[in-house]
Amino acid sequence: MHFLRNARDYLPRKADDDCLTELRWLYDRRDLEEARRDLAKWLERWQPRYAKLCEWVERAIEETFTFYRLPRAHHKHLKSTNLLERLNEELKRRTHVIRIFPNEASCLRLVRALAVEQHEEWLEGARYLDMEPLREERKVKLALAA
Repeated sequence: MHFLRNARDYLPRKADDDCLTELRWLYDRRDLEEARRDLAKWLERWQPRYAKLCEWVERAIEETFTFYRLPRAHHKHLKSTNLLERLNEELKRRTHVIRIFPNEASCLRLVRALAVEQHEEWLEGARYLDMEPLREERKVKLALAA
């Protein structure tokens, strides 16, 4: 999500929306190889018009492709930063109530306690990500490596 927002910094204001739409589509591919193939086609198509954007994409996009290492069932959740933004929102809400902390350590204790509380909720509550597909994928990779 943030990668695509940052891409706008490398485009003129009146740029073609098709360029970013096609860039977004790279994240809907089945696997990393397919995404890389389509990236090469995308770069070939848009390099003449948006050279600055294409140079930046070539440098930065591999970091964003790391989610392809995880099971496909997780992809839709990982393309968004909603989970992280929600955690930050909760930290802000809970620290705002106190207003003034006596020292930095007291603020850190509260944030740590909230992080532990959130972690326990993620472990025991409704699952945002089902880890079973990841375990199965690891078993298969270990079996193939043996």
